[in-house]
Amino acid sequence: MANEISAKSKDKPLMVLRGQIKTPPMSEAARIETGHLLRLLQKGETLSMPVSRPMPSIGSGCHELRITDKNSIWRVIYHTGRAIVVLYIFQKKTNQTPQSVIEGCKRLLREFQTARGK
Repeated sequence: MANEISAKSKDKPLMVLRGQIKTPPMSEAARIETGHLLRLLQKGETLSMPVSRPMPSIGSGCHELRITDKNSIWRVIYHTGRAIVVLYIFQKKTNQTPQSVIEGCKRLLREFQTARGK
């Protein structure tokens, strides 16, 4: 179900449930920036605007990373808790997050929490 990326033992694990952070389709710079921001989250740092904003419409502890690429904009929806769980990665094409993405993230978060016994 998820790809888990290991880190130092004191860091939070990183799990990617849907999507990939790779070049292409992201530019190398956008991929590196995304990796850097996720690493900061793993270390326990709290990110805020303009790089991250809360997504309470998905659930408590959910946020989106805001990555500006040379020709596009990327969003990485994630949940913080005992792990950093990437719920969805997509290229932004509209002003608002599509309802299908929000509903998909809610479903993935429920499935993840059920599988983890929450």
